[in-house]
Amino acid sequence: MSEAILKQIEGNTAILTMNNPPANTWTAESLQLLASMVEELNQDKDIYALVITGQGEKFFSAGADLNLFADGDKGNAASMAKHFGHAFETLSAFRGVSIAAINGYAMGGGLEVALACDIRIAESQAQMALPEATVGLLPCAGGTQNLTALVGEGWAKRMILCGERIGAEKAEQIGLVEEVVEQGQALDAAVALAAKVARQSPSSVTVCKTLIQAGRTMPRTQALPLERELFIGLFDTEDQAEGVNAFLEKRKPNWKNC
Repeated sequence: MSEAILKQIEGNTAILTMNNPPANTWTAESLQLLASMVEELNQDKDIYALVITGQGEKFFSAGADLNLFADGDKGNAASMAKHFGHAFETLSAFRGVSIAAINGYAMGGGLEVALACDIRIAESQAQMALPEATVGLLPCAGGTQNLTALVGEGWAKRMILCGERIGAEKAEQIGLVEEVVEQGQALDAAVALAAKVARQSPSSVTVCKTLIQAGRTMPRTQALPLERELFIGLFDTEDQAEGVNAFLEKRKPNWKNC
């Protein structure tokens, strides 16, 4: 199962490629593998960003294999829901910046893994949907919450309740993806964007990401004092002094990520 997700390191970026042809569907084993890979990357101070994409030219990921749910076994459903939730919540909590390079169809759990990332870049031919209700299911890996946070209730309801599939251009218009590129260019664009993260203080990126995501659930009256608290906390890190002094000395900072 080590081949279900391919890992490549390019500079300070880890590239994870879903590799379960023909549609890069998720299994319990590959979901556990994703979670463990992200946890390992969290411990690697040289990794500042993560890019996830799909093997091949047609599919980013088609989500779960529906054969897993054909027998109506609730125990199996509970197990898969747990694996999906743990894997994608671990990805969402990655301490660096995560970018989805959507290189084809992103359906169901395939779109949900992209929704768990910080940024999404889609190729022009990409198609996206959360069609679970069409087969009597629901998107249980963060889809109802993450999609709504990105595009608002109206479009979330169109995609989930009406089963509406959208293309890359519409996805960009509604805020589901941040950029659309030509076919075959998503990975390069994502890696180029990820390289910019290395210019930022890893310590700062981690706390800024925490604050941005806290805005989904935390009232501003709590988030604003937390923002000031975490700002002061950065002065306990080596990166704070290194960043300020590197700027004043007109040199490139040497981040310690601590």
